[in-house]
Amino acid sequence: QVQLVESGGGLVQAGDSLRLSCAASRRASMGWFRQAPGKDREFVAALRWSAETYYSDSVLGRFTISRDRANNTVVYLEMNGLKPEDTAVYYCAAPSTLLTTNLRPNTAYTYWGQGTQVTVSS
Repeated sequence: QVQLVESGGGLVQAGDSLRLSCAASRRASMGWFRQAPGKDREFVAALRWSAETYYSDSVLGRFTISRDRANNTVVYLEMNGLKPEDTAVYYCAAPSTLLTTNLRPNTAYTYWGQGTQVTVSS
């Protein structure tokens, strides 16, 4: 069982930066997803327990996923150059096993946080 708690969402202007945090109850691979109104939940980024990272094409070069160096159960999503189309509820998620190979589909994840709203105004 993994409990996940997100924080750090808010209202920002286009071009601004924001950092989301996800505190897990134990060390795990982690993914970030987002869901905009009327749209499916989509993959944003993932961090494997071995430190490999994965990004969607829409955020590559703007977002960075990382693990806290002092507390390896906390994962961040640093979001730079935010655009109005980044507006969504952002969720962190963890798979049930460290052996999960493909971290992009939401079906790879068993545990989900409650979500945090990110709104980017133009």
